[in-house]
Amino acid sequence: MTTQQAVAQPSRAPRAPWLKIDRRYLAPALITCVLLAGQLTFGFLESWSRTFLAIATAILTELVVVRALYGAWPHLASAYVSGISVGILVRSPAFWPYALCSAISITSKYVLRVRERHLWNPTNFGVVMMLLLAPDAVAGLSVQWGNNLLPMVFVWAFGSVILWMVDRLNITVTYVLSFLLFAVLRAWITGHTMISEIAPITGPMYQLFIFFMVTDPKTTVRQKWAQSLVVFIIAAVEAVFRLMQFVYAPFYALFLVGPIANLIEIWQDEKKKQLQGRTKQS
Repeated sequence: MTTQQAVAQPSRAPRAPWLKIDRRYLAPALITCVLLAGQLTFGFLESWSRTFLAIATAILTELVVVRALYGAWPHLASAYVSGISVGILVRSPAFWPYALCSAISITSKYVLRVRERHLWNPTNFGVVMMLLLAPDAVAGLSVQWGNNLLPMVFVWAFGSVILWMVDRLNITVTYVLSFLLFAVLRAWITGHTMISEIAPITGPMYQLFIFFMVTDPKTTVRQKWAQSLVVFIIAAVEAVFRLMQFVYAPFYALFLVGPIANLIEIWQDEKKKQLQGRTKQS
């Protein structure tokens, strides 16, 4: 979702003294609110036991992998966010997909790396892999909030404050505006009602997507203008997938666009380093 890490420590100084808190705990607090709001109002989890299995597997995998590779003990906020995200997003009558998806998500952070950066949002990678490799055993969350929008309003308000605190609100706002723009365009192309095209963004799946996956500091580009451009492109690709009747269009769009954007930034960084090296030599 890890994840995930979706809102981590920013590079800027705190905006005010009262905001001097360990911001690594903000993402776990927000996603716990999403979990409780959705489960207590609509019961959207497959089961508590499956969700706990996803969380436990994510945390255990993080501990084992980091300890094996670096000989250190990791901060577990990111793994907790990934585990809850998997527990919410994955749908299966079996238990093993929850454990496997969490393990894939966490492991991808340390295996799929270029220049010490992982390219995919871990939860996005894990969920897409499960949807592609085990479509008969796994589905994704499709439950909506229903007519009671109070849980969504609470999550959006709390999430917006947190993203503002960590200076990443521009990403979510740009994505939401882009989604609405393309929803209007899809309604015009397909003849569907505008409400039916806009409605998906009110669901709990999108709360994880817009507050965690697309804002993940470890897998997004650094410049603000580039962040906004990337999520606009993600929304555009998602719109195309929706026109092609792809159910999990946002996951597939981020899966394709996110790594390409990261690779372009990595390539640009390398070119700058080479240019600086030549300048110093001359």
